[in-house]
Amino acid sequence: MSQDTRREFLKTACAASAGTLLGTQALFAEEKVIIPVKATISAITRETLAEADKLTGVPYTDSERDMMVKSIENRLLWTQQIRDLELTNDYAAPATVFDPRLPETKLPEPLWNRTVKAAEPLPSNEEDIAFASIGSLSEWIRTGKLKSRTLTEIYLKRLKEHSGRLECMVTITSELARQQADQADKEIAGGKYRGVLHGIPYGAKDLFDSNDTRTTWGAMPFKDRIARQDAAVIEKLAGAGAVLLGKTTLGALAYGDLWFDGLTRNPWNTEEGSGGSSAGSSAAVAAGLMPFALGTETLGSIEFPSSRNGVVGLRPTFGRVSRHGAMVLCWSLDKVGALCRCAEDSILVLNAIDGYDSRDAGSIAAPVSFDNTASTRGQRIAYDPEWFEQSSFTPLKAIPRIAKELGFELVKIRLPDLPYRAMISILQAEAAAAFDDLILENRDDLLRAQTPRAWPNSMRQARYIPAVDLIQAQRFRRQVMQLMHKTFAGIDAVMGPGVSGPGQGTIMSVITNFTGHPSLTIRTGFIQSAARRGGFVDPKFFGAPASNDKKEVPVSLTLWGPLFEEGKLCQIGTAFEKQLAVQHLRPPAAA
Repeated sequence: MSQDTRREFLKTACAASAGTLLGTQALFAEEKVIIPVKATISAITRETLAEADKLTGVPYTDSERDMMVKSIENRLLWTQQIRDLELTNDYAAPATVFDPRLPETKLPEPLWNRTVKAAEPLPSNEEDIAFASIGSLSEWIRTGKLKSRTLTEIYLKRLKEHSGRLECMVTITSELARQQADQADKEIAGGKYRGVLHGIPYGAKDLFDSNDTRTTWGAMPFKDRIARQDAAVIEKLAGAGAVLLGKTTLGALAYGDLWFDGLTRNPWNTEEGSGGSSAGSSAAVAAGLMPFALGTETLGSIEFPSSRNGVVGLRPTFGRVSRHGAMVLCWSLDKVGALCRCAEDSILVLNAIDGYDSRDAGSIAAPVSFDNTASTRGQRIAYDPEWFEQSSFTPLKAIPRIAKELGFELVKIRLPDLPYRAMISILQAEAAAAFDDLILENRDDLLRAQTPRAWPNSMRQARYIPAVDLIQAQRFRRQVMQLMHKTFAGIDAVMGPGVSGPGQGTIMSVITNFTGHPSLTIRTGFIQSAARRGGFVDPKFFGAPASNDKKEVPVSLTLWGPLFEEGKLCQIGTAFEKQLAVQHLRPPAAA
């Protein structure tokens, strides 16, 4: 079919059916739109519906199908009228808005108690500065030991040296970064210190709009798209005095690590991808090209690349961070978070980007609660022993023992055997709706990944998800929300292996994305592994066959917490980081 055929074909078919109007008409009073009620579309027959029964799994009798044939054209015409509205990705959210809160949900008390330790002496080596935490960089800037412009130039230099090999940047905003850094230095010198992110450079996943800057969503159909606004989180970080280094890569339309002009690489082993879809953000932070970067998660897009690249990924509670000005993939699942060097850095970023925003239909007002002086001993962590016993990764097998040594009280759990992954049909339907124009105009063929697991095939298949079954999936989702509310009762966190390798993820990642609970992924150790090239990316996109050489790559632990308790997750994560002592190690591609 040509570029316009799908949409035009549907219009022609419905117009033809209207011409066979048999009598009764329905009138929309406000718009005076005449809709034929008893039009007959000859292409829809008893046999057509019999074939459709194979997709719904609900067989009807011939007499039942005959009755449907007499009235089904009305639904087709209404469907066409909605399609004629051309609801693009930035159009209004659905009228049904997801809220992770149950009536029993309680918000944490607002608390911000952070003791700032004196920073170590400023290193003389630029690489050591580049890999420093936000906490250290902030103190060096605040006390005048380091200028934001100097730090920005260090990162711009590293981006020039390493980003090409890692294929992790879509756009480097050098001029804007230097302007913002100079402004930060001027303000700080004048006594106007905005806080811990003032003068700190960062990157933003290239689905966040930045005014007058290319924002491509990682996809060929949008590679020349220029944003005409700043996303809410870009606004927030500008207000905090942060410095935008550029836009990081993402798998096309927020899936995987294959984007329109490259395949983002893992700096620990550049023969494999960095994971997706926050691919560039995780790779750039891991390689010391920026101290933190914004990412998003719909179903694993912060957890997976954080685990693959060995950085810290904080996925906040659904609704906590505004998505205004960000590409929509799934209204009831999209979440905005940060990829950082350490757990405490991630709560610093969350505190800056958190906040209610009336421009986001799913936005929720909730306070950030964090106290880095509080003891974590005695806090209760739940886990399923099999998640760790079945892991082939030695660093993960030791986690329950280490948790006990840290003074955590471990609680064994076993989740009910329910079809949690069946909820993914909700994601597929919403994603297909968000990019319906690509399918109707045949532009889905422009996406580079054309495999069974990639978006084009998934979005095409979504047309065959029965509406009734989709609502049933939402009802099951509510049941799972209630299950998780009970699971987290009296529990500070649930822990499980990160999702970076085959068999290493737990079902908790799927569950908590659909229930809206927060997660924190941290590095726990390393394994020797050959390049991992699984997923939906055709091996041809790597450009060469993978060698059999094994390289040291990170593995991670993920913590899931009660709604809005990101601060507690970061406290627990910090305790693990201190005990494991592997955060300081650097990937070879960053040297």
